[in-house]
Amino acid sequence: MAATTTATTIFSDLSKHSLSINSNPQIPHKAPLSLLPKTLQKPYLSQTTHKTHIAFSSKNPISDLVSTDKKSPDDFSSYFDDDDEKPREECGVVGIYGDPEASRLCYLALHALQHRGQEGAGIVTVNDNKVLQSVTGVGLVSEVFNESKLDQLPGDLAIGHVRYSTAGSSMLKNVQPFVAGYRFGSVGVAHNGNLVNYMKLRAMLEDNGSIFNTSSDTEVVLHLIATSKTRPFFLRIVDACEKLEGAYSMVFLTEDKLVAVRDPYGFRPLVMGRRSNGAVVFASETCALDLIEATYEREVYPGEVLVVDKDGVQSLCLMPHPEPKQCIFEHIYFSLPNSVVFGRSVYESRHVFGEILATEAPVDCDVVIAVPDSGVVAALGYAEKAGVPFQQGLIRSHYVGRTFIEPSQKIRDFGVKLKLSPVRRVLEGKRVVVVDDSIVRGTTSSKIVRLLKEAGAKEVHMRIASPPIIASCYYGVDTPSSEELISNRMSVEEIREFIGCDSLAFLPLDSLKKLAG
Repeated sequence: MAATTTATTIFSDLSKHSLSINSNPQIPHKAPLSLLPKTLQKPYLSQTTHKTHIAFSSKNPISDLVSTDKKSPDDFSSYFDDDDEKPREECGVVGIYGDPEASRLCYLALHALQHRGQEGAGIVTVNDNKVLQSVTGVGLVSEVFNESKLDQLPGDLAIGHVRYSTAGSSMLKNVQPFVAGYRFGSVGVAHNGNLVNYMKLRAMLEDNGSIFNTSSDTEVVLHLIATSKTRPFFLRIVDACEKLEGAYSMVFLTEDKLVAVRDPYGFRPLVMGRRSNGAVVFASETCALDLIEATYEREVYPGEVLVVDKDGVQSLCLMPHPEPKQCIFEHIYFSLPNSVVFGRSVYESRHVFGEILATEAPVDCDVVIAVPDSGVVAALGYAEKAGVPFQQGLIRSHYVGRTFIEPSQKIRDFGVKLKLSPVRRVLEGKRVVVVDDSIVRGTTSSKIVRLLKEAGAKEVHMRIASPPIIASCYYGVDTPSSEELISNRMSVEEIREFIGCDSLAFLPLDSLKKLAG
């Protein structure tokens, strides 16, 4: 389906300065075989120097809701988190109805969505006594769940969540899914997105006596459901969602129902699939369906509420929905290449991004490399279009933890060197095009350029498979404040000088919009 992107809100007009010339997901951890459902216990495989025309000085809208520790560029630990220089997705959600091993399938689906959030994970199921059981924890899916934890989650109905916090800090009480009891029963919810009117709604609810246990915007939804006067339950969800503004793809769980809902603009993805036994599955990306052998059926439409119970699947329209505003960063960076998002292959999108860069920002070169992992597919597209060989010039370590000990004799660019290792045989004496998905603050890009030149690269030409990011996101993406975004402060030529490459080009915004539809 055609998608109108929200790219214009965060990307600058590149028609006059897309090129300046001087004279890259985490792969999910493997699940222990004993934790797999029985059905899956088998092998599974510029010559210009123009200033940017648009500038925003507003604070990061998300930072108003959660305090963040500012790290200096010299604090190497700040570059240590996975893809620290990239915007980060808030989370991924899963819902399963009608499978006797729902919790184990949910666990596997969350593995597949681990790239969408690494700070916490949780699963809620409905047991034989129609009681909602919950297990949540801080860390990766493989760290939160084990055999005994999954044994605590029986039933054929489950929802799950992995998170990277935007609204709400990372403490355990903010890890979803949330479960709440109210006078007509219990409800669980898992949410991907960000509610821009969260503070207003929370203040209204607190004025009316509501007490909040977390700092997450998702808790507001539970209070709105509990205080709704409408019947039956799914109409309470509709009533609550009509008060929300912002981005939300959510799954709800009651004693006998699974409900999926997507905001009227369709900012964040949510898909529906079905297993061979008839079980219905909802997930943020199709890669989660693939892992648990569910067949992709369709997207949850913007503004749609889907109710799954013993009578089947019922579709309701939340409200008349406006023109879709789907997040283009799902295709640029967030989603895995093997996913289909907004009806389009992520792999194909990134390949075309690279082809466009090769066509609109060509340069004489000997080899094309990628910043792994998210830059790889665009680099393949660039290399194919340019007729230049693609090589692995940077090798990424996937085994670096969150803490490390640096020798007393300081090593320059230590954090980046731990994560990325240059291949001298590929780079030495070569004119190198290096493709990355985005530049945010620019500090990591400058270290990568230095790394490549120290490994013998004759020239380094950066090609970025997205337009410059010039403003913060309101809809569930953790971006730095506009003042920290290098493209908001500098022209393309100034950025090129800052990161030290021989040429720099971004994907033109017009080309991106034309491709996205």
